[in-house]
Amino acid sequence: MVIYIIIGLLVLSVILISHELGHFITAKMTGVRVEEFGLGYPPRIWGFKRGETTYSINAIPFGGFNKLTGEEDAADPRSLAAKSRRARLLVITGGTIANILLSFVFFTVSFMFPQQRWEGNVKIEAVSEQSAAETAGLAVGDLILAVDGEPLRDNNTLSLLIQEHLGETITLEVRRPDESVVFIDVTPRLNPPEGQGHLGVMTSLADPVAIPYRHSLWKVVPLGLEEMWNVIKTWGEGLASIFRSESPASFVGPVALVQLTGEVAKFGIVPLLQIAGLISLILGITNMFPIPALDGSRVVFLIIEAVRGGKRLQPKTEGIIHFVGFALLILFSIVITFQDIIRIIHGESLLG
Repeated sequence: MVIYIIIGLLVLSVILISHELGHFITAKMTGVRVEEFGLGYPPRIWGFKRGETTYSINAIPFGGFNKLTGEEDAADPRSLAAKSRRARLLVITGGTIANILLSFVFFTVSFMFPQQRWEGNVKIEAVSEQSAAETAGLAVGDLILAVDGEPLRDNNTLSLLIQEHLGETITLEVRRPDESVVFIDVTPRLNPPEGQGHLGVMTSLADPVAIPYRHSLWKVVPLGLEEMWNVIKTWGEGLASIFRSESPASFVGPVALVQLTGEVAKFGIVPLLQIAGLISLILGITNMFPIPALDGSRVVFLIIEAVRGGKRLQPKTEGIIHFVGFALLILFSIVITFQDIIRIIHGESLLG
C-alpha cells in the first residue's frame, strides 16, 4: 500500500514540477528574472545559486514553485510585468503548455508497450422488444460472424460498424445455435428508445482468445493525440452536464489524486501512464480557467489591457484580486482535502 502512495506522490509531483518548469523555461526565454526555482515547498533544505537563480530542494516533498521578479510591478525592467503582452502571455501559459506536452508524452509512451486485445465470437445475450434486431429476426444465442461481409471478432468493431451505418440497412452473417448460417438485413435506428442501443441487442464475447500486439512507432503519435482528444471531449461533456444540472458536481483534491494514481498503478505501467496523462492534461486546461489566482485570470487581465489600449489595471488592484482568489482557492482545497481524507478513512475507493 505504501509503495503505491509513493508512486502516486511521485507521479503527481512530476506533473506539478513540469508545470512550473514550463513557466521557468518561458521566463528564461523572454528575459524575465527567475529568482528561485524550487522542488517541493518551503522551508528550504538545500540550495545553490547559479547565475541569477537560486535552485532549491524544500521540506515538503510535493510539487514545486517559481519565484519571478515583479509579477504585478513593472518597476524592474527584468520583471514579468515590464515585458510585452506577448512575452507575458507566453510565460503565463508556459505551465499549461508543459502539462499538455507531458500529457502527450505519457499517452504516446503508453501505446509503445506490448498490449493485448480479446477476440472471439460476438454472441447475442439479449434482444430488446420491438427493436430493430427483434424485427429483423435476431435472437438470443445467435453469433454475429460478419457485417456487410467484414469478419467480426469483437464487440467494439460491431459498435463502430453500427455507428457508421445508422439509418442504413446492413447485412449480418449469423450462425444460429443449431450451427446453420443465415444472412439477416437490419437497419440500426437513428434515435432508439432510452435504455436501448441502435440495434437493440446486448452482446458478449464467446470463446475469447487474447491476441498480443504492439503498435508501430509511426502509429503511437496519432494514438496519443486521439487519446488526448477523447479525454478533453469526455471531460467537457461531464462539465456541461454539471452546468445543466444533469449530474452532481464531484471534486477531488491532491490527496484523492494521489490515491487514484496509486490504485491505478496496481494494474501496471500502461494504466499508470494513461492516468498520469489524463491528470496532466486536465490540470493544464483547468489552470486556464478565468479564476483569480489561476493562470487563466492573468490571461483575462492581458485581454482587458489590450482592449483598453495598453492601459493596465493598477498593480495593487490586480494583486488584491489574486490574493482573494488564492485565499478562496486554499479554503476550497482544504475542504476538498478534508473530504478526501474522510473518504479514505472510511475505506472508499475512487475506482468503485
